[in-house]
Amino acid sequence: MTAIKTTLHPSQQMVASSGGALLVSLFTTPFDVVKVRLQAQLKSNTVRCSVFNEIVDTLCFCTKPPAFNSPVLCTIGGNIQTVPRFSSTTDAFLKIARIEGIRNLWKGMSPTLIQMVPQTVIYFTAYDQLKVRFGHVEGQTSFAAPMLAGVTSRSFAVFAVSPIEMARTKFQSKKNLKYRQLFSIVIETVRAEGLLSMWRGIGPTLLRDVPFSALYWAGYETLKSLDHFHNFASAFVSGALAGMMAAALTTPFDVVKTFRQIELGEMKQNSMFKSKLPFTFSIILKLYRTQGVASLFTGIYARLGKVAPACAIMISSYEYGKKYFERKNYHALILENG
Repeated sequence: MTAIKTTLHPSQQMVASSGGALLVSLFTTPFDVVKVRLQAQLKSNTVRCSVFNEIVDTLCFCTKPPAFNSPVLCTIGGNIQTVPRFSSTTDAFLKIARIEGIRNLWKGMSPTLIQMVPQTVIYFTAYDQLKVRFGHVEGQTSFAAPMLAGVTSRSFAVFAVSPIEMARTKFQSKKNLKYRQLFSIVIETVRAEGLLSMWRGIGPTLLRDVPFSALYWAGYETLKSLDHFHNFASAFVSGALAGMMAAALTTPFDVVKTFRQIELGEMKQNSMFKSKLPFTFSIILKLYRTQGVASLFTGIYARLGKVAPACAIMISSYEYGKKYFERKNYHALILENG
């Protein structure tokens, strides 16, 4: 069986990973929307109202931070706008579905697919190729090779799709933002701040995703080496467990990533952002001092609700796809050799 696995082509690995990416996007987008909205409201001094001009949404400023679970009243042009606040993951799910409509839980589905499919293809294909080069042997317990392969492949994938990730996060963080408005925000930001502004948040993204990948692949490959069944169900469970552990430990960096990316298009409108942006650890320290350690894990249940099944679905469908192509290659090899 080992010899057959070496004949698995990168193109076949790409197809196997694409199918998993599509399934994951459909299932996990609502959790991602809720997580982003919960993290976005941590910016307590600035409350975003559901009133938009042609380029960016109108901002209103509060003299003191609003109560965590209280709606905020903003006066704009003589009209009072109510902005809902979310107290928990469940509360956010219910309020978004009730106030904005169930379809808004899948807001950003298009950019999610545009981001996730190429990112997953790059990530999984590169990982499978690199882990062999780093000395990993299937069935044997090892930590170094999966960690190195996970870190390298994830870093490359993050850099490749970071601008799409930034646009998606901005889109999901706003209640009524339209694709046309998002496109205008991106154009105006690039004109004002340069092309590199589209990689804002790349630091905390790498700090979140690189350790996540190292922990995830080391955990998954260890569980896989202990598993004697190697079937769809065991891959599903191993992926979920490894994903939950890695997601829980890297959530603070996910909070910071959201902070940096929702600032897209707000630099000129908000005087708070005219000074140099703080670094990742400065934001973490500020959140800890002002809102407590719990703020660093804002949206953790939505993140776990997304990451655990996403990892389970992705890895099990990917392993299933690889086994399908292995069988196909095996039969082709038998026919070729007569």
